[in-house]
Amino acid sequence: MELLHSGKVRDVYADGEDLILVASDRISIYDVVLPTPIPDKGKLLTALSLWWFEQLADIAPHHVVSATEVPAEFAGRAIRCRRLDMVPVECVARGYLTGGGLKEYQATGAVSGVELPRGLVEASILPEPIFTPSTKAPVGEHDEPITFADVVDKVGAETAERLRRVTLDVYRRGAELAADRGILIADTKIELGWAPDGTLTIGDELLTSDSSRFWPAESYQPGRAQFSYDKQYVRDWATESGWDRQAPAPEVPAEVVDATRARYVDVYEKLTGNRWG
Repeated sequence: MELLHSGKVRDVYADGEDLILVASDRISIYDVVLPTPIPDKGKLLTALSLWWFEQLADIAPHHVVSATEVPAEFAGRAIRCRRLDMVPVECVARGYLTGGGLKEYQATGAVSGVELPRGLVEASILPEPIFTPSTKAPVGEHDEPITFADVVDKVGAETAERLRRVTLDVYRRGAELAADRGILIADTKIELGWAPDGTLTIGDELLTSDSSRFWPAESYQPGRAQFSYDKQYVRDWATESGWDRQAPAPEVPAEVVDATRARYVDVYEKLTGNRWG
């Protein structure tokens, strides 16, 4: 196999006509890869993505060819997938106001050009889910929010509308299924690309603790930060540590690593109903 690309979290290999997508235990925040891995993270992300791909297959096709026909050294953390011509934007849906979306709203009253009601606070539920795309930055650089009009300029009106529709459909269905299991999905990012036959296809990962914010419904309360089953815990630690969000990042303490792994395991089990390990 030939290594084609090593990203923040995933490595991509060419294997004949297919790709082998390998999820590592690396973790990135603020577009910087931290030096400390989270044990089992790659396997957890892969297993959760595969579960979601099955649940949402009727919304859009996915890129998975096989979860088992992969090199033995990557078993459990890799998938064999189709090659896609990826669209040049990050497709993000938000149902709650938090993170970068909250900061943008506080500054402008809008998120990615979508005007929102006045008076919203941390973790406010939005009147309806919104499409808030961003740029796709290379490793070490930061994704920047863009408007729907910017997406139209990049890919054309018809494709932009399809990206928005699929992203919001994925979010709505995912949020509905998660809510049945006591989990709120605050937001999520998906990757879309064109299959060789011209079909718009979901790639990369889907509704994982790296690409989404997961909150327990039972303790949800707007106006404050929420308990999170995702890498927000590491973001919070990094902020408290005084790190300036520039590479190189500091080592992550063992207790933060253990707590982060536990949250990834917990949400995997709550969503899928399967025991981990």
